[in-house]
Amino acid sequence: MKKIKALLFVGLLMLMCQAAGRDARITFDNMTYDFGVIHESAGPVSTEFRFTNSGDAPLVIVSASASCGCTRPTFPEKPVAPGKSGKIKVTYNPAGRPGEFSKTVKVRTNAKNGKKINLKITGTVVPKD
Repeated sequence: MKKIKALLFVGLLMLMCQAAGRDARITFDNMTYDFGVIHESAGPVSTEFRFTNSGDAPLVIVSASASCGCTRPTFPEKPVAPGKSGKIKVTYNPAGRPGEFSKTVKVRTNAKNGKKINLKITGTVVPKD
């Protein structure tokens, strides 16, 4: 029920902004991150993709989904005001995944310049002894 209310709120917010001729815009500091060499035995590793709402309407991250179960994104659930910043945290679990990896996180927003964005993480996992 909470999720339905949140989606209705986001939809209403988007309609109000469109009617006023205002747009959210998302600008990322970086859209890729290389973990380099990580050790499987060290456990999960994380990075943060920082962004700014460079538009003049609230920015809503609608969803963020990973290309596999070994990668988990978390993102702000509340709208990001114009001029404010936020972050999408991406955690990669190297357990049982030795070798090179390249994973994508698909982000959906209400931003005029980025309705669908792909963030990317890469690296190499050294297996346990």
